[in-house]
This record gives sequence, C-alpha cells and structure tokens, in this order.
Amino acid sequence: MQTSSYSHPLICFSCRNISANGKNKFTVKFCAPFPSQWDRKCEFSGRPQVYNFPGPIKPKRLFVLHNTDDSHPSASTVADEMNTNHAPNGASPAFLSNWSPPRYLWRGLSVLILAGQVIVKTLKGKIHWRNTLQQLERVGPRSVGVCLLTSAFVGMAFTIQFVREFTRLGLNRSVGGVLALAFSRELSPVVTAIVVAGRIGSAFAAELGTMQVSEQTDTLRVLGSDPVDYLVTPRVIATCIALPLLTLLCFTLGMASSAILADGVYGVSINIILDSAQRALRSWDIISAMIKSQVFGAIISIVSCAWGVTTLGGAKGVGESTTSAVVISLVGIFIADFALSCCFFQGAGDQLKNCI
Repeated sequence: MQTSSYSHPLICFSCRNISANGKNKFTVKFCAPFPSQWDRKCEFSGRPQVYNFPGPIKPKRLFVLHNTDDSHPSASTVADEMNTNHAPNGASPAFLSNWSPPRYLWRGLSVLILAGQVIVKTLKGKIHWRNTLQQLERVGPRSVGVCLLTSAFVGMAFTIQFVREFTRLGLNRSVGGVLALAFSRELSPVVTAIVVAGRIGSAFAAELGTMQVSEQTDTLRVLGSDPVDYLVTPRVIATCIALPLLTLLCFTLGMASSAILADGVYGVSINIILDSAQRALRSWDIISAMIKSQVFGAIISIVSCAWGVTTLGGAKGVGESTTSAVVISLVGIFIADFALSCCFFQGAGDQLKNCI
C-alpha cells in the first residue's frame, strides 16, 4: 500500500494505492477545511469525500523534504518508469533515433553539398565580384614568390638526380625533353597545388572556422546574405582561376633553373635543352596541366571552406579544422592526380623519340 498526501490552505487530499487479490485500486480522499472559501458550485462539504479509481497504477516513489520556511514537510511522488527516449508513452522509439553519424561522414557530405551549391550559384550568376577580386589577389600575386621559389629548387633537385645518368649514357639531347614532360605533366601542377594548399587552404579553413565559432555566419544570415554567396563562392572561383596561372609560371621557372644548372654543372648546353623540350612537348601537355590545376584548386578551396564552416569547439576546433583541411586537401590532390593521369596519358608514349 502506498500513501501520499498534500496540504493546502484551501484543500487537503490524500492518495492511496491498495493492492488486493492481484488488483490495484487507487483511492483519492479530498477534504476542505474551510468550505466557505469555495464557490457554491463545488460539491465539497466539511466531510471528507472519497473517490475510487480502479485500474492498473504504475509504481511511484514518495519523496518528503523538509521545508525551512514553515517547518512543514513537503511530499511529492515520482514514477519509477521514466521515459528516457523522449517518445510519447506507449509509442516505440523510431529506428536509429538516437544515432548520430560520425563527424568525418557528415563533413564529407558537406563537401559534396557545398560543391553543388557553388556550381549552382555560379551558373545563376550569384557571385560577389568584389570579394572574388580580393581573394584572387590573395591567391595569385601574393603566392607567386613562394611558388616560384619552391618550383626552382624542386627543378634543380630533379635535374641533379637524372642528368648525370643521362650524360653517362650519351643521351644529352634527351635531357630537355624529359625535363619538359616531367614538369608539364606532374611536377609543376602538383608542387604548386601543395604550396597553395599549405598557404591558402589553411587560411580559408581558419578564417571560416573562426567566423563559424564566433557566429559571424549566423549574423550574415540575419542580415539577409547567403554565406555561400559571400564567403565560399569567391574563394572557389579565385583559386580555380589563379592556380593554372601559377602552374604556368612555375613550369617556366623550373625549366629555366634546370637548364641553367645542367649547363653550368654538367656541360649540357641550354640550346640543346630548349630544342629537346620544344620537340618533346605538345599542346596537350600544357592543357592537361591547366586542367589538373583547376581540379586541384577546386579540391583545395571546397575542402578548406567545408571544414571551416563545420568547425565546432572554439579555438581548439579551429586548429583541428585547419590541420585536417590541409591533410584532406593533400590526399585529395594526390588521388585526383592519379585519376587524371590515368585518363590523360594511357598507353605507351612516343614523344621522346623526337629528342633522340
């Protein structure tokens, strides 16, 4: 038998749960100490009124707390069976209602969604041109120095590795063709993309991540501006335009530095190198390098922006998003380079035959 009571200046009632012969019976007893305070419509009198409610009653717990205000204890009952899944009583929870996808999964989906939004916004002409020009200046002219310096030293290191072997074999006239093909097809696009990913991709992720955790993107939405139009699309367009131009400059400087090193150290004339490169190169080699650069630029900008706008956890989250954005961008660059190389350069080539 369970009993609980509650006292009020206008009304007193007690609840009793009686179990007999396997049946539960719930009894409520009302008593009005001062019947004159009640409206005449109430049927309460000075005598207690008892109401019986037969039926199953869920087990309850009675808690009694001491009230320091008037020294009278207060009682309350709590059901033993709590509804922890926030579903209505009697309704079963939905399948996978408490499951949340892993972070890497919804971040990967955010990359695809953001890419689709950028394509749709660009086709509709919803481009913030002022921000696009600012980002183009940032990605292009401000990144020229580090890209050219990296390309020059990569070209000289590549020259040291194989020019001496070619000179021993008497293949001096093939040096220029090998350099040109290596730089145009692989070295210049990949090296430039790596430098831009480290310099620009990290900046994009850090900026958008800081704006996300400080709720600046929500402020843009309140002001009626779409963050994709204002923040993401200009960065993607600027990177896709600037990266092919940077690749072309890196190809030119890499070839020049390699030719100077081969002439000064190994005695291979610059004229021989340039003539060999001219015979080996075709227009498709330069076009494929430009296509690769645009794809790399899209990967860098979209991944970095997606990681930025999905940042959580304050300053620590911004740092993790920046690092993760650069790593994922580099992995995406290498995977895309392999896929594009398989598409562009299948089968045996014969371009070096013209250099021998």
